[in-house]
This record gives sequence, structure tokens and C-alpha cells, in this order.
Amino acid sequence: MTHFPEFEVVPAVDVQDGEVVQLVQGERGTEKRYGDPVEAARRWVDEGAETLHLVDLDGAFEGQRENAAAIEAVVDATDVDVQVGGGIRTAADAIALLDGGVDRVILGTAAVENPDIVGDVSEEHPESVMVSLDAKGGEVVVSGWTEGTGLDPAEAAVRYEKLGAGAILFTDVDVEGQLEGVKADRVRRIAEAVEIPVVASGGVATVEDVRTLREAGAAAVVVGTALYEGAFTLREAMSA
Repeated sequence: MTHFPEFEVVPAVDVQDGEVVQLVQGERGTEKRYGDPVEAARRWVDEGAETLHLVDLDGAFEGQRENAAAIEAVVDATDVDVQVGGGIRTAADAIALLDGGVDRVILGTAAVENPDIVGDVSEEHPESVMVSLDAKGGEVVVSGWTEGTGLDPAEAAVRYEKLGAGAILFTDVDVEGQLEGVKADRVRRIAEAVEIPVVASGGVATVEDVRTLREAGAAAVVVGTALYEGAFTLREAMSA
């Protein structure tokens, strides 16, 4: 199954305490709330989304899946591709999600701490692992963006591609949630380093940012805050 045969704009449905929220630079306590996840998901699908990006934020911080029920409700309520991350720490967790109808699992901290998890999940579900590389100041960070690893994002991407990752999700933490624009060169470096799709996330404020990331080689762009704040509509972004 090829993912992202053509460029996509992927709405983010980040869930905390059962509600959709958006954080600024991943900091807890900065969140704005946007209501029910299923309603948000349906809205984006109605506007033409082909993929939804679901993140269990409590899971990402606590290291276990806290909003599984809310995420399951979204998977059940929609018939588009769904990629899910946040608190997936074991191969068994990931495989259970994929068996339950999720199209891609996003592994971040788990993949950094135990790279073999990528191969273990891929054996059962080929091309279904998206490894999330979050970079801050040029290095990959983990555990809710609180710990540096010293890894270079492009080198890490190559390593995970070899281990069987089907896609890379690259989040530029320096610009995340701030609506101040994107840094395309960082995305380009990773896109040029690997053959698998690179999905860019973080800082998209305008339709122009979407275009910039596409030109930098991103296969898709995840957009959160800008859509929820009405900076542009999903349709506008997609037609760009």
C-alpha cells in the first residue's frame, strides 16, 4: 500500500483529556481547546481530508495510551486513512492498533529507545510504521520534547528507513504551534536523505507554508493550529 501517492494536507486531531487541543511548542498548559474529537474529525473529512493525524497527547507525556477510547471513536466514525501516535510504547500496542483499523502507527520515543520495534511491527504490518522525528535546535528530542538525543534528524531518518519504517514524520519543534511559518531547508535535508515519504509537521501558518513544504519534498503536511484558528480552510490548502 503506497502512502501519499500525491501530496496531502493532513489535519491534526490532538486529544488531551478526551478533547481536541492545540499546544504551543508542545508545552503543557498552553493548550487551547476545540471540543469533541469525533466532531472535529468529521468536519475535516467533510472538507476533503483523505488522512487524519490523531495524537494522544496525554499518552505522549505519560508514556501510556490515555485517550484510547476517544481515538477509537474517531477511527470508527470516519472512513479515511488514520495515523495514530502518542504513548505507543510496545510492538504489541502498535500491532493491536493496526489490527483494529488504524492505517499507520506513529512511533517516536519508543523507536528511539528501542529501534527494533520498527522491524517487529513492520513484519506484521508492512509500511505501516511512521517514525516520528521531532527536532529542536537541530537534534532529535524525545519524551514529549523534553530530552535531547544527540541524533541528527537526517541520519536518524536513514537509519529507520533501513529498519523498515514506511514513512517519517518530521516535526520542527522550534516552530510548532506558533503560526510563525516553517523552515523548509530542514525538511528538504530529510526528504533528500530517504526514499520513503517524509511528512512535515509544525509551524504551518499560511497556504504559502504548505506550498513551501511541498516544494521542499514533503509528501504531506500535518496542519493543526492554523486550521482550528481559521487561518485558512482545508480546501484552500489542498487546492494550493
